[in-house]
Amino acid sequence: MPGKSSRKSSKETTGKLEETSAGSPTTASSAKKVNAKKTGPEGPLAGGEAKKEALEARAALTLADLLPKRRQAFLEKQKQRLVELRDDILEQMQGIAQDSLRVRPEGSEASGFGMHQADAGTEAYDKDFALSLLSQEQDALYEVEEAIKRIQTGSYGVCEMSGKPIPLQRLEAVPHARFSVECQRHVEMQSRFERRWESVPQFGEGAEAGSEEEEESSEERESPGD
Repeated sequence: MPGKSSRKSSKETTGKLEETSAGSPTTASSAKKVNAKKTGPEGPLAGGEAKKEALEARAALTLADLLPKRRQAFLEKQKQRLVELRDDILEQMQGIAQDSLRVRPEGSEASGFGMHQADAGTEAYDKDFALSLLSQEQDALYEVEEAIKRIQTGSYGVCEMSGKPIPLQRLEAVPHARFSVECQRHVEMQSRFERRWESVPQFGEGAEAGSEEEEESSEERESPGD
């Protein structure tokens, strides 16, 4: 009967091995992953949603969310960027002043005496254009210097209109940002409206100009008869 006992033991061993392989956690988990990838639409969608949530969370990070060491390193990095930007603006301003606003000695050919009228107009236009560029550079320089002061006083990264923290992504893109994106849009719309309102003549000014024109026309009509 030894043959029967050996066969029985081999069958029991095979059955135990099959039960162990079917019930092992690694095999079951791998099978679930394969089935989820093949048939379950929740697998890929869940990964995409998780990635989207991670990007949104990263976009909403502020200085308050950073650890003290990382916050200090970020502020030092931003200060270095602002200093380099300030130096670039100053260099550009000096270049504009030297090239376009150079003081010419009187009596020279380029002084305006004996200059053609068109050449004089071109020179005046170039000077006005250079002055406008200098004004823009001066505004940018002011914003950069104010941002450096905010880093030194500890108010950097806070919107001056709403008082809410500015996201790190915006600070990385615009290191001298004073407002959040929403408040910046509001400020730009308000300044645009003010410029448009200033360019439109007021009602009182138009009425006064019209009355003056009427008086002049009436005087012209009366003068031939006299």
